[in-house]
Amino acid sequence: MWKKIRIVILLLILAKVAQFTWLDKGVLEWKKNLYVAVYPVNVSGSAEVSAYLQSLNKDDFEPLTQYFAAEAKQYQLNIHRPFEFQLGGEVKEIPPVPPSDGHILNTMLWSLKFRYFAWNNSPKVSVPPDIRLYLLYYDPTTHPQLSHSTALNKGRIGRINLFAAKAYAKQNLVIVGHELLHTLNATDKYDLNSNLPLYPDGFAEPDKAPRYPQGYAEIMGGRIPLSEVLAKIPEDLSRTLIGEKTAQEIGWLKEVKNQ
Repeated sequence: MWKKIRIVILLLILAKVAQFTWLDKGVLEWKKNLYVAVYPVNVSGSAEVSAYLQSLNKDDFEPLTQYFAAEAKQYQLNIHRPFEFQLGGEVKEIPPVPPSDGHILNTMLWSLKFRYFAWNNSPKVSVPPDIRLYLLYYDPTTHPQLSHSTALNKGRIGRINLFAAKAYAKQNLVIVGHELLHTLNATDKYDLNSNLPLYPDGFAEPDKAPRYPQGYAEIMGGRIPLSEVLAKIPEDLSRTLIGEKTAQEIGWLKEVKNQ
């Protein structure tokens, strides 16, 4: 009897997983625009960060909407605004921290915990979101360096580390844009050890001659290549492009030309 019950429960779980997988793939057909809910989190717990979060409004994320609209136009996507951003209420809990050891079982367990967290910490927005991004804001005066952000395709969720200061607002949007594309299957295109963009997919202008310096960053490459050993972080979205490989990964381009 208990064996049959366990089998039924397992089948239900597998059916649910299959449903979510189908939904994740379905949105990449780009038959409609996607709604993105961004939820601020005061990680530092300071009054300064709290004040910054209170100053945020939906218009602060409009440059992202316009950026993706302009990039989509380059790939003849038949959607005027691929993404619509909604500012959700502040989330008081902090999303679970990803494992540092890279062990596959620990990573899988963290993924499940993060999805469970998102299920429990998604304040309502006007339109049910397709993607949920948790923006973890730090006080730059007490936390001058940020660890890597993380986003998952499964569940379409992201955990993004940002600075709570107007001086970093434009650069914050670059990070948000990068992690958003991770939720849609885009892969990193930089060397994890050196942080240098990988040629050719991590270059915004791979055919440029001479190759260096590049004028833009490929958004998943993360930096503007200046030489074989030097690259800089783009100041804002206007210094980034979505390359062909990334466009293919997120469903904007069917084929990538041979490099």
